[in-house]
Amino acid sequence: MATAQGAQGGQQTLGKILFYRQLEPLSIEKHKGLGVSQVANPFSFLADTHLVPLTVDEFGLAAVCYPIIFDTQSKTPLAVMGLRPGMNVFLGADGSLDPEVYLPAFARRYPFLPIISGQTAQATPSTEQPGNDKVYVCIDRAAKMLSSTPELPFFEGDQPSRYTQEAIGFCREFDVLGRRTEEFAKLMTQHDLFELTPLALPRAKKDGTPDEPQKIGEYLRISEQKLNALPKETFLELRDRGVTAVMHAHLLSLALWPKILSRAARIQAATPLS
Repeated sequence: MATAQGAQGGQQTLGKILFYRQLEPLSIEKHKGLGVSQVANPFSFLADTHLVPLTVDEFGLAAVCYPIIFDTQSKTPLAVMGLRPGMNVFLGADGSLDPEVYLPAFARRYPFLPIISGQTAQATPSTEQPGNDKVYVCIDRAAKMLSSTPELPFFEGDQPSRYTQEAIGFCREFDVLGRRTEEFAKLMTQHDLFELTPLALPRAKKDGTPDEPQKIGEYLRISEQKLNALPKETFLELRDRGVTAVMHAHLLSLALWPKILSRAARIQAATPLS
């Protein structure tokens, strides 16, 4: 279950990245007359996405909305917004987003996407990163909010507009948060705090008695048992590095699995049989 393409906040390429369909390096030559305009349900692109990457700085806000798990391969934190691809339980049938749910920064930066270092044309607006890396900004040319008569243009004259400059700043900040998130995952791995956990759906027999749960995947979580078994000095070191609050937010979020299950059941019950 726990897999989201392009999930890490650090280095990315122009390959397939979660819910981006037609990535292009932003340039004045190709996109001078383009920008974005207000559209109905701008986050409807999440409809096919059930796992959205998170940064550790978002755990506090996200933990009251949905379970936070870790990808079994990359160890990227993921917001669980559904049980399978094609079902996001926080979107209405019209693509409207539940106004009470926290929207991860990974989705809020759309249609922009930062690409690290020299993978795109020099014409692309960019910013310097530590280690002489550059963040080149790309856009999803297939995004429905893109317009040739934009309310917010990408360029004003020959320069990036204020809107584009703010988007570049957000992408730069997101990359920093992504690196911090990777460091957190490495720290959890270093102390062997992850455990592989199966995800199973409850089932009932025809007579209503409980049946064997149906396993639909597995994910990584931080083990409370391993956390409690840490030597005192190691736990204090983690506390002083500011990660214990992140760990506890993750653990608290796991109590929200019934919320996802009940929302999924309501959606399935309301879906007409084909």
